[in-house]
Amino acid sequence: MCNALTVHLNDEPIYDIFFANDFNSLPELLAGQGIADRRVCIVTESNVAPLYLDEIRNQLDGKCKELISIVFEAGESQKNLDTVKMIYEKLILAKFDRKDLLVALGGGVTGDITGFTAATYLRGIDFVQIPTSLLAQVDSSIGGKTGVDFDSYKNMVGAFHMPKLVYINVSTLTTLSDEQFISGMGEIIKHGLIKDSAYFDWLIENHDRILARDKDVLMEMIRVSCNIKRVVVENDPTEKGDRALLNFGHTLGHAIERYLDLKLSHGACVGIGCCLASVISYNRGDITEDELHKIIHAFDMFGFPTLEDCPVDADAVIEYTKNDKKMVGGKIKFILLYTIGDAYINTDVVPDDMKKAFEWH
Repeated sequence: MCNALTVHLNDEPIYDIFFANDFNSLPELLAGQGIADRRVCIVTESNVAPLYLDEIRNQLDGKCKELISIVFEAGESQKNLDTVKMIYEKLILAKFDRKDLLVALGGGVTGDITGFTAATYLRGIDFVQIPTSLLAQVDSSIGGKTGVDFDSYKNMVGAFHMPKLVYINVSTLTTLSDEQFISGMGEIIKHGLIKDSAYFDWLIENHDRILARDKDVLMEMIRVSCNIKRVVVENDPTEKGDRALLNFGHTLGHAIERYLDLKLSHGACVGIGCCLASVISYNRGDITEDELHKIIHAFDMFGFPTLEDCPVDADAVIEYTKNDKKMVGGKIKFILLYTIGDAYINTDVVPDDMKKAFEWH
């Protein structure tokens, strides 16, 4: 059996995150979810389906009451209510009821769409996460945040809905493009920056093996990152407090992502956002200049693009931050660093602070 971490809510175990190098343990784990008496729907997208859908179907065939699958067109542009509506219609036609189960097979878009569908279909049914991208494995599959974009506003419609289990097959990372892999590294580096300076140093020391996708190193890295997110989520399951620290780099990252009309990956935009937030931290007298250069160098050694690679209109990006869904009382909950490994929530970052970060060299 693969190893696991258990996520708790109010000190009660609510689901496990399983780590493996294949899908062989999946049938046994889903049997524990009672799938013999349940209809199961695998939701995936057009890039992932040719790689893993048949394998998952073969693993589950004959082990559940009924097995169907839904494949939608790949891409962030599909993360909307139209895709959710399409899934609703297929579930209704297949007579899915409240005891049935959805399985999200794919990256963050698939997990968010499937989770939101599960949260709202018949006022809530169970779902399972099988994340196949690095970004989904260490971030979006954990913690129960689900949602879709509305027009150009990212994740504006959503719900908290915890999965019944998360199954991480590290071997799926071998099929990722370099761009997708680097996208996931944005969230991983962020974990070290906000919570664990030793982990941040370990990432730098092992960057060659990480980029070579050494499975042993990837397994350790993913497990540590998942554990960091697990602890944060347990302490603040619905983002009333410290869970907001996970948004380090996201305020400006999301705004850049929107400005570039999704032409740059989420993780790449988060990486740029982390560097900008680090500059703001430095300008406010928190992190040292050495720490700032260390952070920027870390993103550079992992191959992240910079603002020089994809120039943006700083004023337009800053204007987009005013639509940030994390606004409270008209103020942005901006995440900054006291030092590497110690983040804090700030509510008095103003546009001029952001503008100076764009101008820093």
